[in-house]
Amino acid sequence: MSSSVAGTVSPTRQAVRRLRRDRSARAGVVIVVVLIVVAAAAPLLVRLAGQDAYTYHIDLLDPVRGNAPKGALGGVSGDHWFGVEPLTGRDLFSVVVLGLRTSLFIAVVATAVTTVVGTLVGISAAYFGGWYDAVVSRLIDFLFGFPQLVFMIALGIIVPASFPRWLLLILVLSVFGWATLARLIRNQAKSLVAREFVEAARSVGSSGWHVIARELLPNLLGPVLVVATLAIPGYITAEAALSFLGVGVPPPTPSLGRSISDSIVWVYTGADPWFLAFPGAALFLAVLGFTLLGDGIRDAFDVRMRRAG
Repeated sequence: MSSSVAGTVSPTRQAVRRLRRDRSARAGVVIVVVLIVVAAAAPLLVRLAGQDAYTYHIDLLDPVRGNAPKGALGGVSGDHWFGVEPLTGRDLFSVVVLGLRTSLFIAVVATAVTTVVGTLVGISAAYFGGWYDAVVSRLIDFLFGFPQLVFMIALGIIVPASFPRWLLLILVLSVFGWATLARLIRNQAKSLVAREFVEAARSVGSSGWHVIARELLPNLLGPVLVVATLAIPGYITAEAALSFLGVGVPPPTPSLGRSISDSIVWVYTGADPWFLAFPGAALFLAVLGFTLLGDGIRDAFDVRMRRAG
């Protein structure tokens, strides 16, 4: 009786059960939820701390040490929980939480755009085939072979400063990001197009987009979730890297990547090694949380594990 009931459980429900039993995935969920809450409540947390990310506290800097923060641990105090920035004296707690908000916003929006575009392009290429599939395949090959980083840096330099940099980052990351998911979904959808349930839907006169939305897409939900979840940490590090290279979100808007870039010289000289600790920890936790969650989702939807279960 129990075996027959277990056999009727849908693959998605089985995957959710495996995901709940995965300790690493649960840890990833906790980290992601905490970071999202911190990012969403960043303005409130900044007001709670009694500081902001744009006021210069020059009196908290030591001119003798090259305007490094006074005191121990980078100027950590009751008023400045993470200390202050060298040279500017800006409150580092405000910079980190608002920088986390910026990084997560860019990464999540870019992931949403690339997931929708990549999924639709991949499924439609597999379903309609012919010249459309050939064009999509060549376009994907072109994007994979294109020097993306060089193009991103060049675009960040030549685009007028009046254009919102956060929007430019989302557009650039989205243009190059959808191809990976599109190729994966196209290859998996190819094996589904010839299945009986697709032929049955066609035989009753269902339109192509109806078949894609009702028959193919639900069966590809697992790979889409896996790639989307694992794409977020990639976009977080990409935004941080571009800000590190000076073509990301411009100052004074807080950015984890730019804070890490600015901290390198202070760590190297030993004048303020704590400047790297808090932005680096925030970036590390963001990447770790989404990576653990993405790995857990991937393992939960893995066909081989499903068969073993």
